Amino acid sequence: MKALLLHDKGQWKEMKVEDYEAPQANLGEIVVKVQAVGLNPVDYKTATGGNPNWSYPHILGLDVAGIVTEVAEDVIHIKAGDRVVYHGDLTRKGGYSEYAVTTAHTVSIIPEGISFEDAAALPTAGYTAYQALYRKLHIASGQSILIHGGAGGVGGFAIQLAKRSGLSVMTTASRENHEYVKSLGADFVMDYNEVDFVEEVLRMTENRGVDHVLDTVSRDNATRSLRTLAFNGQIAFIAGPPDFTVIKPFTKAISYHEVALGAAHGGDLVAQEDLATMGDELLKLVASGEISPMIEQSVHLKEVPDALEALSRRHVKGKIVAVLG
Repeated sequence: MKALLLHDKGQWKEMKVEDYEAPQANLGEIVVKVQAVGLNPVDYKTATGGNPNWSYPHILGLDVAGIVTEVAEDVIHIKAGDRVVYHGDLTRKGGYSEYAVTTAHTVSIIPEGISFEDAAALPTAGYTAYQALYRKLHIASGQSILIHGGAGGVGGFAIQLAKRSGLSVMTTASRENHEYVKSLGADFVMDYNEVDFVEEVLRMTENRGVDHVLDTVSRDNATRSLRTLAFNGQIAFIAGPPDFTVIKPFTKAISYHEVALGAAHGGDLVAQEDLATMGDELLKLVASGEISPMIEQSVHLKEVPDALEALSRRHVKGKIVAVLG
């Protein structure tokens, strides 16, 4: 098969499409003929430092959509010919290839009417947003939320999910992306280059603060965001925990939530099955037109390194998808 190969850590900009041995399904697994793969910052971040579980050449790509070609003998709920999408285990070889293998209990069936490209845009960013909002923060209608990085994948999905759940949505984005994030459902947008988002949030909430924060940026940004939270407020973070000492005990009663989507592959069967559940829910929302997969660019497999480099410069909005089918 053809695959985009990473020959050593740090060399992701030099990846090229080469011949590689096709995978086979072991017990509990399926083989998928890859049709589309979603690009994510985790691709270049993990490729830069490598992973102790990898053998080289390695294949990146976590968000895979395609057609099942082989199922292990113990797999009964998935069959050859099914259209599936899944979030892969980053410790294993991924989806920037003609064929990929994954665990059967983590995949979602793609409904008719949804393209492979739209499905592949969902897993890493969409599942992370879904997990943060519904598994961690337990958002409810009438509440308020500050979502950082609204033009990005996680932020964009979070804006859409929060808005459809009846929340007042504030977000940060560069000036050129303000209309874009408003089109996703943001009520208030702040340019992090122009204003102090803490002061703006407190001003707009008459010093009460917001009920929730989703931080996608950094530990420092998460720490600053603690000042925007109301009493009993909650923060979910994906780019490092805030400095918990900033808020004194028995003052604002803040709750803290780490979101680490890929850690589910570490051995918790219930968490792994929930990946499929979240996928099912997001696919339904895409099928009904309630959320957009936000695809801004489609590329060929050989163009993935250049697209990942664009992602690394943090000036890409929405999602980029590699098309193989």
